[in-house]
Amino acid sequence: MEPEYIELSSNPQHGKPTSNNWNISDSQLQLILLRLGNISDDVYERGNIPTISKEAEFMINKINELPISEAIEIIRNALVEHKGDVNFLSEDYHLLERLISQISESEEPKQEVSETKSFKNKTYLNIVDWNLQIRLEAALIHYHSPYPEVRAITDPFDDPTIPVETFRCYFIGFFWTFVGSIINSFFVHRMPSISLSSHTIQILLLPSGKLWERIFPNNYTIVGINLNPGPWNYKEMMLASIIYSCSASLPYSIYNIFVMKLDKFYGLKWVSLSFQLLLCISTQFLGFGFALIMKKVCVYPSKAIWPTILPTVALNRALMNQDENNVVHGWKISRYSFFMIVTCLSFVYNWIPSFLFTALSIFNWPTWFNSKNIHLTNVTGSMVGLGLNPIPSFDWNVIGSSSCLTIPFYTYANRYIGSFIGFIVILLVYYANNNWTAYLPINSNRLFNNKAGLYEISQIVNDKNLFDESKYKKYGPPYFTAASLVVYGANFCLYPFAILYHFITEWESMKSAFVNVFNSLVDVFKLSDKNPYGRYMDDPHCKMMSKYEDVPDLWFVLILLISTLFAFAVVLLYPVETPIYGILFVIFINFVFLIPITSIASVSGFSFGLNVLVELIVGYTIPNSGLALITLKAYGYNIDSQASNYITDQKLGHMAKIPPKALFKGQIISTLINIFISLAVANWQLNNIPDLCDPHQKDKLECPGANTYFYSSVQYGEIGVNKVFTGLYPMLKWCFLLGVLLVFPCVWFKYNGPKKLTKYFEPTIIMGGFLDFAPYNLAYYTGGLYLSYIFMYEIKRNYLLWWEKFNYILTSALSAGVAFSALIIFFTVQYNSIKLEWWGNLIHKQGIEGGQLSPIWKDISTAPDGYIGLREGHYP
Repeated sequence: MEPEYIELSSNPQHGKPTSNNWNISDSQLQLILLRLGNISDDVYERGNIPTISKEAEFMINKINELPISEAIEIIRNALVEHKGDVNFLSEDYHLLERLISQISESEEPKQEVSETKSFKNKTYLNIVDWNLQIRLEAALIHYHSPYPEVRAITDPFDDPTIPVETFRCYFIGFFWTFVGSIINSFFVHRMPSISLSSHTIQILLLPSGKLWERIFPNNYTIVGINLNPGPWNYKEMMLASIIYSCSASLPYSIYNIFVMKLDKFYGLKWVSLSFQLLLCISTQFLGFGFALIMKKVCVYPSKAIWPTILPTVALNRALMNQDENNVVHGWKISRYSFFMIVTCLSFVYNWIPSFLFTALSIFNWPTWFNSKNIHLTNVTGSMVGLGLNPIPSFDWNVIGSSSCLTIPFYTYANRYIGSFIGFIVILLVYYANNNWTAYLPINSNRLFNNKAGLYEISQIVNDKNLFDESKYKKYGPPYFTAASLVVYGANFCLYPFAILYHFITEWESMKSAFVNVFNSLVDVFKLSDKNPYGRYMDDPHCKMMSKYEDVPDLWFVLILLISTLFAFAVVLLYPVETPIYGILFVIFINFVFLIPITSIASVSGFSFGLNVLVELIVGYTIPNSGLALITLKAYGYNIDSQASNYITDQKLGHMAKIPPKALFKGQIISTLINIFISLAVANWQLNNIPDLCDPHQKDKLECPGANTYFYSSVQYGEIGVNKVFTGLYPMLKWCFLLGVLLVFPCVWFKYNGPKKLTKYFEPTIIMGGFLDFAPYNLAYYTGGLYLSYIFMYEIKRNYLLWWEKFNYILTSALSAGVAFSALIIFFTVQYNSIKLEWWGNLIHKQGIEGGQLSPIWKDISTAPDGYIGLREGHYP
């Protein structure tokens, strides 16, 4: 039903609207505005009525139109659908239960029901007007969203006449895609990296759009193209933001090109531009084709809130809506003003931990007491240790790297619990000298030889870069550090555990997901104009989106077919040592894992990749080939990863009511621009930058990602999984069985443990916390835990209106300030080698943490025969 806007009568003496048009009292109007977040509890208690927003006006109309009987049915359905839903606020759920419990047997509404419980800053939880409140809660669920974080950043109505697919929108979006791709591609190999995030670009999109308005006259047309169809609007800005987000990250296959071409890795000379284009295009767009089948699973359902994308919508709303009512718990500031103030403060402050007092960034103060003590460094060190430190950083770039103000607190807490357990396990492995780990650094992602030096692949391959068994028998196998050993073991546990656990505990939703995927595949072959939203037409946002023409399924199918043909060309036309069935296999395995991976991420914000699983299977089926491993790894990881990225963009468009076809075109072209720019930058770097990927490269282009990529190809490709599992680390293969066995106690606890704990108990995320090491550590997550508890739990629970209005703006502003500051610091002082030498910039680099002393506990000279590992002549 379309909203019927009415004229508000006003009291000319005070300039405040009255409620006579709706036939409700002022106290009822105040209660509605309180629940909608238009006023805070203190304003409600004073009895003030502010100017009514369009959102409030729309919802009041819907409340008036909603019959009691229909409201009761909506509430009952919501109680069933959201039972155990971790993102549905517990107090809101209990309010719905209390509203239903007060219905008499004849289902006649009670006229006077009043409660006097005290709810901190949530007066609306008291039932003071049953008749109004049951319709109010039902209207929020049925016409808006059951989740406050979604209601805070979206409108319950849409205007399809707003221009979206404009020339200026595409031009501005593609321009910043071009600029951002250059910067992101160049600095992704830096440690730490520097990037222009989507949030940073959003800030630049607003002045870009406003400048366009000033340059071109209104409705100025050239060759039939309207260059200025009116004011720069929020839909154009969101579409331009999504266009850029497709290019915000480096194409994963760029790591393949670095590892293949760079002399310190494989040094291959046949890696031509045509090969690079086929590889990058196929890896990027295969995931795009997969996105077709996931719309009904992770875009249309209201439960799929995708927590990580909410700040993008919130920032867009803050930048475009500057005339809103802003009084919240005494805060009289607009979201835009709040954003600008925090951004400026973050920009200025970031100079302190990034340049003036760098010890505040990696605040490894426990090691300062004795920087030469290996055991103190192993436990508390932030650079080479495991990072146990109650105050680990004063740098938002470190604290905010874990998305602490984005993902739900229960997700963060579960993951931190897993990280802490992983910390204990790594210590046990190390100090028990399990598999010779005490002779190696405790927390490194590199491979080491039996002399505790870095493993050199040149020692085990011939002149044609093929594995040489005789050279390997002389040099020996590579060895994991304690952290790498635990991380790989956790990965092997995670894959079977995640699948089995979520199929058992979420059977109904998983079954529904597979049914929706099947229906999506069936719909591809139908020629009818069937409504693509199906049973989700009851969802208000799907109902609004149904007004726009959907993208034909055939477009996705064509992209999938073309990408697959390009992938076949990669393995058939170039010597990557990869059979064609390998491509079909990774497509199949990504299809199998796509539903559970994206379903978990859409609700919790936690995701994991298939790179390690693909490494194992490829290492078994194509032994002694590092090239085959990294080729199939690029596809095995990137298909689901890109599918997830495209799906999140579609959800962004869904929330902002962007026409699907406009979104599709923007995604396609932006991805192509990013591929061409990334390849151009990568090849320039490979040909022009000296000592690229060296640990002491002068511009810090140390390539942490490419190094990890390379060493995994050595261990599981050149050496082979069979050697790892049978001779080197036979216990690792049992981790798969351990993952299966752990499912049963976790399922039992989920169903039989204390309800307050089991609702938020997510063992998949706990297990994912084990992956937060090598090279990272607890120091990157502890500070975020404090902020997550404060903002995502306490403030969200007790100051919901403030949280709805400012939380996502806060994290966006902090990150934007850091990004701008980091770029300027790099180009003005770091690139020109300007150094500030004083105690605050040197103390954290002393001793073992700074590389002045060895980070190894047991000296290699104390090992039997002067070397570690398997004995010579007995290598697997």
